[in-house]
Amino acid sequence: MDEIIAYVSGLDRGVLVLRPREGDGTPELAWGDAFFYHSPDGSVPTTIQPFATIVTKNYPDDESSRLDRPDTFRVNVHVPKEDFIRLTGYAPRDAGQVRADPSEPDTVVPHPVYGTMSWLSIVNPGARTGETVRELLRTAHGVARSRYERPSAE
Repeated sequence: MDEIIAYVSGLDRGVLVLRPREGDGTPELAWGDAFFYHSPDGSVPTTIQPFATIVTKNYPDDESSRLDRPDTFRVNVHVPKEDFIRLTGYAPRDAGQVRADPSEPDTVVPHPVYGTMSWLSIVNPGARTGETVRELLRTAHGVARSRYERPSAE
C-alpha cells in the first residue's frame, strides 16, 4: 500500500493524497484508507471524486472483496471507458456481466459497487497486475489533471 501511495504521490506536484486517521475530523470508517485527487493548491476538492482510492476494510454494502482478511487492501481506479473494456471485455454499463471474483488477489475486476461508473479494482496488486495498476493510476491522474486544467466556460 505504501509503495502505491509513494508512486501516485510522485506523479505530479498537483497530486493530493488524503490519509484519514483518528483525530483529523474524518469519519472513523475512512481511517487507514487513502484518497487521491489532483489539486495543485493542496486543498481538498469538494465538488469532485478522487481519481483513485485504496481501501483497507469492508464498507457497508461493499463486502464482496473480503477486505476483512489480514493484510488485504484494494486499489480502486476511475478509468476511461476504453481501458475498462480492454481489461474486462465489457462496457462499464455491463460490469455486472463480468464473471470475476472481486476478492481474488492480483486480478483486475470491475469495482463491486461502482463498476458501472467505470471504476476498476485490484485486491493486493502483485506481480501479475503491478504494471497495469501503475498504468491505470497514471492515466486516471492525467484525466483528473486535464479536467482541472480545462478552462471554464465564461
